[in-house]
Amino acid sequence: MLELLEKAVMTAIGAAAITQKKAEEIISEMKDRYKMTEDEGKQFVDRLQSIAKESGEKMREAAEIEVQKVVSRLGLVSREEFDLLAKRVQELESKQNQ
Repeated sequence: MLELLEKAVMTAIGAAAITQKKAEEIISEMKDRYKMTEDEGKQFVDRLQSIAKESGEKMREAAEIEVQKVVSRLGLVSREEFDLLAKRVQELESKQNQ
C-alpha cells in the first residue's frame, strides 16, 4: 500500500516538474533533433503534460481506493464516523446528567 502511495506522489511530482523552462528545453531539442516546428514541439510537450496529469490523477484515485480497502479490512473508522460517534456519546452523556 505504501508503495502505491509513493508512486502516486512521485507521479504527481513528476507532472508538476515539467516547468516552463524544462518545456522550452524539450521544445528546442525536439526542433533540433527531429526537425519539428516550434508549434509541433509545444503540442508535444502539452500532450506529455496532459498524460502526466491524467496518470497522476489515476494513481491518486487508485491509492485512495486501496487505502479505503485497508481501513475497512482493519476495521478502522473514518474521521466522519468517529465524529458522529463522539457527538452521539456527548448527547447521551448530556441526557444522563440531566
